[in-house]
Amino acid sequence: MADNEFGYTAWGRDWVRLAEPLRRTRPEPLLPRARSIARNGGVRTTIEGRTVRAAIHRSGQASVTHLEVVPLSRAAVTAIAEVIPDPTVLTDEMHRALVAAGTGPAPVLAATDCSCSARATRCVHVLSVLYDLSRRVDENPRLALELQGYFEAAQQDSIAPVESPRWTPINTLDPADYFERTPS
Repeated sequence: MADNEFGYTAWGRDWVRLAEPLRRTRPEPLLPRARSIARNGGVRTTIEGRTVRAAIHRSGQASVTHLEVVPLSRAAVTAIAEVIPDPTVLTDEMHRALVAAGTGPAPVLAATDCSCSARATRCVHVLSVLYDLSRRVDENPRLALELQGYFEAAQQDSIAPVESPRWTPINTLDPADYFERTPS
């Protein structure tokens, strides 16, 4: 599978599976055009958190496409952190370990929208954005977890040191406990 230009890593292959699901029984006629658009730089992508916005230019037409990715559940974030304690560099072996642990990091789309006239959830523009994302994830596998909100959820769970108050309000002190009697 190393010869594929999209999804040559296990992390990117998850994104290709959104465009090319294994459960399809008939060939999708839009896939070759979508790959061509992504391959030839026709997709201009902006990623903000779990939302992907893309402007696609093809043969004098322009479309704006939005994808929103479902965030990882609390259990999935915890399981990923147990299997991969340091997600600085993600490898295919780490992906296989996650799948073996039952916590596959495959993305799920919450919503898709395109400004084209096709009015379909799987138009050529959405498919080309998925191919572009798979190429980006192949280059930087951390993006697969970033798009699913893993790092924001991990930061929310980090144990921040609780600051002790600088001042103690006088009305919180009990004089009987504060002043100690000395035995005589």
